[in-house]
Amino acid sequence: MAMSLLCLIALTAIDGRAAEATIAKVLPHYLDEEGRHTLGPGLLDRDTYQAELRRNPTKIRAVRFDIKWSGRARAQPLTLRIEARGSKAASTPITLETAAQSGLLANWTSLSLNSAAYQKLGQIEAWRATLWDGQTLLAEQKSFLW
Repeated sequence: MAMSLLCLIALTAIDGRAAEATIAKVLPHYLDEEGRHTLGPGLLDRDTYQAELRRNPTKIRAVRFDIKWSGRARAQPLTLRIEARGSKAASTPITLETAAQSGLLANWTSLSLNSAAYQKLGQIEAWRATLWDGQTLLAEQKSFLW
C-alpha cells in the first residue's frame, strides 16, 4: 500500500507540468434583488430557483460566476478573467477579472456582474473563463456559444 502511494506521488510530480493549471467548472448564477442565487441549501434548491429566475427575467438583478480552478503562480499572482456577451443588441462584451489566490488543491473564486452592468448587457448569452500568469494563458473554459 505504501509503495503504491509513493509511486502515485512520484508520477504526479513527474507529470506536474502537464496539469499546471485547469478551470474545472464555471457556474453562472443569476442573483435576485436580495443577492440570492438559491432559496435553500441543496443543489436541487439552487437549480429550481435558477430555472425560476430564467423564466422570470424581471426578478434578475445581477449575475455571479463561480469558477472552480487550480494552478500555481510562477513569477506573479494568477489572474482569473471572465468575458461575457449579452442578449441586448447594442451591448458590448464585458470583462471581469480578479487576482486568483491559489491554495493546495482546487479553488473557488467568484466574479460578479453588478446590477447596472447587467441591465446594459441583458441576459448572458455566452461566456469565456481564462486563467492567466502575466501574459501567458494557462487554462480556458468557454460556453457553447462563445
